[in-house]
Amino acid sequence: MPHPDLNLLVTLDVLLTEGSVARAAKRLRLSPSAMSRALARLRETTGDPLLVRAGRGLVATPRALELRERVGRLVQDAEAVLRPVETLDLKRLVRTFTLRNRDGFVENFGPDLIARIGEQAPGVRLRFVLKPDRDSTPLRDGSVDLETGVVGKSTGPEVRAQALFRDRFVGVVRMGHPLCKAAITPARYAAGRHILISRRGLDRGSIDDALEPLRLKREIVTVVGGFSEALALARASDLIASVPERHTGNLRDGMFCFPLPVSLPEITVSLLWHPRLDADPAHRWLRGCIRDACTEQFTDTSKRRSEPP
Repeated sequence: MPHPDLNLLVTLDVLLTEGSVARAAKRLRLSPSAMSRALARLRETTGDPLLVRAGRGLVATPRALELRERVGRLVQDAEAVLRPVETLDLKRLVRTFTLRNRDGFVENFGPDLIARIGEQAPGVRLRFVLKPDRDSTPLRDGSVDLETGVVGKSTGPEVRAQALFRDRFVGVVRMGHPLCKAAITPARYAAGRHILISRRGLDRGSIDDALEPLRLKREIVTVVGGFSEALALARASDLIASVPERHTGNLRDGMFCFPLPVSLPEITVSLLWHPRLDADPAHRWLRGCIRDACTEQFTDTSKRRSEPP
């Protein structure tokens, strides 16, 4: 039995990642015809069409979906075996990392993270960009090195994820708001005028679903795309914002915060990256810095809350 051509693994990894012969050819610096021939060889070798035509594009077969993550790990491990051992000299490291986050992350965790990196690797620069959606394309194409967020259905199946912290939604109003003056029941909460946060412009959310069994409905006065916008409106009016507690800590300074009077599941905020950077020493170091910054911020906050006034 002839030995399989292991070079085809790299071709297969790129094809399944890109889902396009043209884009895969560009990444591997091949002509489209050469990539088409490579795909034909892969189909013959695996006994599966792998990518099939759907309208003007290509879609992966069930076998291709099954192989995608396995092939990615194999290629990554092979590259790590063939890569010379690298000793990371943080003091001489010069590199810019792009981090994609929801609003609130930089305000809460950015100062400590920047201080850590400046002390350990003064030649490293962080570039923070806003995260408008959960699309994993920026991680795949390398325009983003790391991002934080909640893993969802739209997260790419090959994307690596590591939990950073758990968070819960809380209500936030200005000081002196009527809700500050008595116990906050579901009925009192629902009777207020609310800000809905939705990046997709939806007219209801999980809080509305939780109120429905209680036969309560809140009045949505306005819809915004981010936490900082919602809190700015709540700070200057009698509107109620409902936001993740830990993610918006510094944004809520000087405001009245209260647990929501309805039951909502906690969310897990994770660190996300593409597997091709999994073994990169500088990238691994940065992931550790982010984890430490989030852990320390949470520890300091918990300690302050437990201390007597």
